[in-house]
Amino acid sequence: MTLIDVVDLSSDDELEELDVKAVKLEPDSIGSMTQQKANSKVQLAKNQISKTISTRQDYQENRSLNASSTAHSSSCVLDQVQSTMDDASLSSTLFASPAPLCRHFWKAGNYDDRLVSKVAHQNGKNYLHVHPLFLHSNATSHKWAFGAIAELLDNAVDEIQNGATFVAIDKISNPRDGSSALLIKDDGGGMSPEAMRRCMSFGFTDKKAKTAIGRYGNGFKTSTMRLGADVIVFSRHIDNRIFTQSIGLLSYTFLRKTGKDRIAVPMVHYEFNTAAEKLNYLQGKEHFMSNLETILKWAPFSTETELLQQFDDIGPHGTKVVIYNLWFTDDGIEEFDFNTDPKDIRISGDAKSVDTLPAWKKLNEQHIGNQFRYSLRVYLSILYLRLPETFRIILRGEVVKHHNIADDLKYLDYILYKPQCGGGVEAQVVTTIGYLKEAPQLIIHGFNVYHKNRLILPFWQVVRFIDNKGRGIVGLHTKRKEHGNFDNAVKSKRQAVQGANASDHGQLLASEPVNTTGYQLENQEAANLMQINQQLRAKCLEYEKGEEELELKVIQLKGEIEEVENEYKRLLAELEAMEVTKTEKNV
Repeated sequence: MTLIDVVDLSSDDELEELDVKAVKLEPDSIGSMTQQKANSKVQLAKNQISKTISTRQDYQENRSLNASSTAHSSSCVLDQVQSTMDDASLSSTLFASPAPLCRHFWKAGNYDDRLVSKVAHQNGKNYLHVHPLFLHSNATSHKWAFGAIAELLDNAVDEIQNGATFVAIDKISNPRDGSSALLIKDDGGGMSPEAMRRCMSFGFTDKKAKTAIGRYGNGFKTSTMRLGADVIVFSRHIDNRIFTQSIGLLSYTFLRKTGKDRIAVPMVHYEFNTAAEKLNYLQGKEHFMSNLETILKWAPFSTETELLQQFDDIGPHGTKVVIYNLWFTDDGIEEFDFNTDPKDIRISGDAKSVDTLPAWKKLNEQHIGNQFRYSLRVYLSILYLRLPETFRIILRGEVVKHHNIADDLKYLDYILYKPQCGGGVEAQVVTTIGYLKEAPQLIIHGFNVYHKNRLILPFWQVVRFIDNKGRGIVGLHTKRKEHGNFDNAVKSKRQAVQGANASDHGQLLASEPVNTTGYQLENQEAANLMQINQQLRAKCLEYEKGEEELELKVIQLKGEIEEVENEYKRLLAELEAMEVTKTEKNV
């Protein structure tokens, strides 16, 4: 029997049969699961009629590399890891999880030039594999470490539609060696075993909502591997009263130390039997033990009990990501500074002095336009244009206070920017532009570009000036669907910026002297139009927020309808069974 869930992330074959076996749990593990029964969703599972669990997953048979020239498959081939573990004792205390070969991210991808990728032959078929080096090269898309963290937070924000109310970021200690590790946890819907496999694979995404930030199924791998050499994921999920727990390990250290020529990801999956109050594992015994042995050898946790204890603070559903063996800087220190501020995470050595007049120095260094580069708390405060009141971002135990950059501006102006291509309008973008309230003492300037509610370019300097005429001017780009009379009001303004591109931005800056103390309106008509624009802008924001709330309500109602339909089908089946029994008795 081929062992599964040690996943090769790029091949085309998924042919497996899953068996369900009981796992012997230690008392602490069972106790933690019993506590979760208090949750209403788990209570539903208790009412389920006891049945024999038998899960079979049929995977799509491998297609030859020459079978099609129009489609590219990124599904998973399931690879094998040899196991010599004794069933009675699942502990890896004898194993020491060594540090990565190189703790400097930008040097960790250095491989022996003589190493050549291999093509495996199984059952006479060729398989395309991804070399572990791709994990590193793919992660270099994140030059900035905070950008990688934001990518992981996007996954939690996308779970708002599934009921997520928070995402927490914190620093924990690796039980193996006491080194720092990064924890990211949310209470979203969690991942089923199949969703976990897709998460660990390249090119898979289950996000179909138009408002979802994630799209291509690549962000988890690029972001986690940019932050540290290894990551372990814990996820708890409920679907149709079936309660599952999944654990997956993506370890660059494991792949390098074992000399593998393909990416392999060991995973183990459990299903909670509410009647027996114990966990069943959803794999063949040999396969389960093999994957568990690999995880215990290379993960921060050395026993199965320690692994299962990680679910204690997740709740009935949610996901926990632990990134360990964090990268170092070129100076040999950890890339993240956890000590300077116990309520923040900083990038080591990035708090640079600002070159300006001594009287303005402190003002510039403490401004959000400078601090976001090295302070995660500051960056997260502006990461999303708006968030539901029911959702919180928690950094090291303290809620991040949302900050709207537009509130920092004075003498606001609003421009509807409509880039055209081939005679047609591609999109409509509202640009808010103004002076920072502390201008002209601030030398900060640039545009903050938001896409799907997410900041993608913070303080983007569209134009670089050799003098100081552009200082203090900041803009925000936000996409809008409808604008109504807002467009007409903008066109009639006598003194407005003519566009959001570089040349128009330069014209605006050239018209303003550096030492200006106010924005001088030409006449009362222009002032009135400015006020109208502000009112229309506020209405646009209000309508858009209302639309998002209605879309979320529709999704929730659809989910409730589906649950009711399933309950109706179950009750109908019970009724039919009772009628058959009654008929037999009468006969």
